[in-house]
Amino acid sequence: MTHPAPNLKQDNYRPGSSWKLMWSDEFQGESLNPDNWSHQIIPAGRYNEEWQAYTNSPANAYLENGCLVIRADHLSNQHGFNQYTSARLNTAQKQSWRYGKIAARIQLPQGKGIWPAFWMLGASCNESGGDTPWPVCGEIDILELWGSRSDATVEGCLHYADRSGEHTWMEPCPFKLEEGNFADRFHVFEIEWKKDQIVWRVDGKEYGTAPLTSDELLPFHREFYILLNLAVGGTHAGRPDQSTSFPQFMVVDWVRVYQKG
Repeated sequence: MTHPAPNLKQDNYRPGSSWKLMWSDEFQGESLNPDNWSHQIIPAGRYNEEWQAYTNSPANAYLENGCLVIRADHLSNQHGFNQYTSARLNTAQKQSWRYGKIAARIQLPQGKGIWPAFWMLGASCNESGGDTPWPVCGEIDILELWGSRSDATVEGCLHYADRSGEHTWMEPCPFKLEEGNFADRFHVFEIEWKKDQIVWRVDGKEYGTAPLTSDELLPFHREFYILLNLAVGGTHAGRPDQSTSFPQFMVVDWVRVYQKG
């Protein structure tokens, strides 16, 4: 993987004439804007039996070439629990929104056991200071890539609580590139979040929808905040092995939120 990808400066994204930019981070400074982002410091294994620890080290999240770089490092020559560090960033209690276009231009990493994500949690989530447990708060996965399955396919999904309070989710919607992998170039990943549905797109191509009309989907009519992270291993992502190169890089050109003007 070469980072940044050769198409870094070839950004032709347009949200459409009816959309107004409400918030963005273009990552043009020397360090992360503390008014937008917090580092989550999380030991290995807390979520999904993931192998990495999330740190606030500048080695794991930094600005370079006008981009945010989330870097996953392998600390030893052993593949196993707690042998990796990475970063998980969020805008909780700083920036949150209800409805709109939420988009990011990202060059994704690749390899077995690599699990990058661009996603959202309900602003009331107790993970970040609220009073509502997951999954009752709701989760919107704008993109997840499962390196153990395919480096050319991303998925979108919703997670929430059913009427009995148990975790449930929509059937994930996949998008597969016609050629190459997501590590080869920057791509724009976005949702259009409306009162009656959420629509998923990659580079402007719609590939999934979810209606928001049932009572158990009420959380998706409240504010959500953004997360960016790069996980290693875990119950869903598979395990890295000798074929997985390190360090791994998730490179984010920008993150933007638009609403109807």
